Amino acid sequence: MIRIGLLSDTHGIWDDSMKAFFEPCDELWHAGDIGSLQLADTIGAYRPLRAVYGNIDDGSTRAALPLYRRFEVEGVRVLMMHIVGAPGRYEAEVQSMLAEQPVDLLVGGHSHILRVERDDRYGLLFMNPGASGLFGPHKVRTALRFHVECGRIRGLEVWERSR
Repeated sequence: MIRIGLLSDTHGIWDDSMKAFFEPCDELWHAGDIGSLQLADTIGAYRPLRAVYGNIDDGSTRAALPLYRRFEVEGVRVLMMHIVGAPGRYEAEVQSMLAEQPVDLLVGGHSHILRVERDDRYGLLFMNPGASGLFGPHKVRTALRFHVECGRIRGLEVWERSR
């Protein structure tokens, strides 16, 4: 079993309440718009980090992080990218990627809207942790944590904080 913390759209914000929420996690996944390479390094020093860059990330962050990541954890195939769209409205590039190589879990960010939904068309679970930073239209900061064991995602929990 591996415990995962999932966040996105930090836009340079990493605070103690997030650290406390992610304390039981074995690793953190960041779905882009980190805000700086320095923040990525700070998060990575706290827990092992798998991250992608987002549309607001600067050149040094883009040079250090990929546009997307494909990986497998405990039998769950994952695709993580900042701008993916949402079930029924995936970006064309994402649709091609899913058709070419199916996944069990699609992780995106960008919308600042927390959303977890089963997508039967592609046979996957879609997760967008919303935004855990302060910049953007959202009224509530959010993140997720869950565990993966034997090909299954379990124990999903939501972190929420008012801006």
